[in-house]
Amino acid sequence: MKKYTDSGSKDTRSGFGAGLEELGKTNENVVALCADLTGSLKMNAFADQNPDRFYQVGIAEANMMGIAAGLTIGGKIPFTGTFANFSTGRVYDQIRQSIAYSGKNVKICASHAGLTLGEDGATHQILEDIGLMKMLPHMVVINPCDYNQTKAATIAIAEYDGPVYLRFGRPKVANFTPADAKFEIGKADVLTEGTDVTIVATGHLVWEALQAAEALEAAGVSAEVINMATIKPLDEKAILASASKTGCVVTAEEHNRFGGLGESVAQTLVTNNPVPQEFVAVNDSFGESGTPAQLMEKYGLNADAIVAAAQKVIARK
Repeated sequence: MKKYTDSGSKDTRSGFGAGLEELGKTNENVVALCADLTGSLKMNAFADQNPDRFYQVGIAEANMMGIAAGLTIGGKIPFTGTFANFSTGRVYDQIRQSIAYSGKNVKICASHAGLTLGEDGATHQILEDIGLMKMLPHMVVINPCDYNQTKAATIAIAEYDGPVYLRFGRPKVANFTPADAKFEIGKADVLTEGTDVTIVATGHLVWEALQAAEALEAAGVSAEVINMATIKPLDEKAILASASKTGCVVTAEEHNRFGGLGESVAQTLVTNNPVPQEFVAVNDSFGESGTPAQLMEKYGLNADAIVAAAQKVIARK
């Protein structure tokens, strides 16, 4: 089994900041808007280097989405930045009407997603955002796994004409994908090949899936790990090819089990090739205050939970 090494843990929000900074130098149409969280979103470098293309909207997220939609009419490519909770739940009407329905070329960039927001607690830990965004027609939904992939995805979405939801996080996590890898929207990455079980993971759970695959290998189980960074459009071909080989699937995500990656994969399987599936996700609850590690452990979002799910789903074949 192919092994992956952490080249040095970094937060994915910094990957976004680095990608945005590069876009500031290479694409004059890229503009950025922030809702009073420039430092948290790592947008400082872009703002400092491009003061005429950066708009500090303040704590007025709905207004930010409306402004972004309007900027596209003049040919600009707006990147909005705030926490995932405020990027989706607080402004859903504006996104639905002014961006998705209208097909506007807005990039909704959302940090501090999921439980790993940590100590700020349940009011800020949105676990429904993937579902909210993927149900909107025209919306692309991307959830990269590490710093390098987040930077690459940020750069890639500037070339895509249409609304995009880009989700990333607060804590430092393993950085293991190649720094020079180009991000392709809608294309999954098969990280390890296996024959006994398919593990489809997204975001912070991809590294956990790789750790789970190593543990399973030690127990004589061959796991195939797929990094599903794009949740919509979903790479159904990759899922079906792997499921036809292994005969069972585990999905892993830092999101509510309702409305997330797992449901999209389940729909693909039941429509084309029904096989057993187990879900590693938050079981229809809100979060709570705690460190990211404590919360991921309590809510069963780690390598141990993926191993258990893999053993369970293999027994169902």
